[in-house]
Amino acid sequence: MYYTYMIRCKDNSIYTGMTKDIERRMREHFAKTEKCAKYTLKHTPLKVEAIWRSLDRSQASKLEYHIKSLKKDEKESLIKNNKNLEKFLGEKIEIDNYTRLEKLNLA
Repeated sequence: MYYTYMIRCKDNSIYTGMTKDIERRMREHFAKTEKCAKYTLKHTPLKVEAIWRSLDRSQASKLEYHIKSLKKDEKESLIKNNKNLEKFLGEKIEIDNYTRLEKLNLA
């Protein structure tokens, strides 16, 4: 399994990433370890906003890429309503390949 996730930062920006081990990756971001992303090192992460599970790296990477290409208001809409995944990305990805998970309580 692979995961694509969105994290809200202290400056209200949204960081999007992907990983094979979601719990480890969240610890890295929130603890600001040497393995955290440069972005979350400079923009303090506050909370996990959304997580999608996919079967392989290719699918997770594709979702990450397309989410990063969205405008800020589209990302906010996607966080609020998973049905917007189809609205914003339905023509670019196969929606059935992704399952939205409940937010992890790691932060």
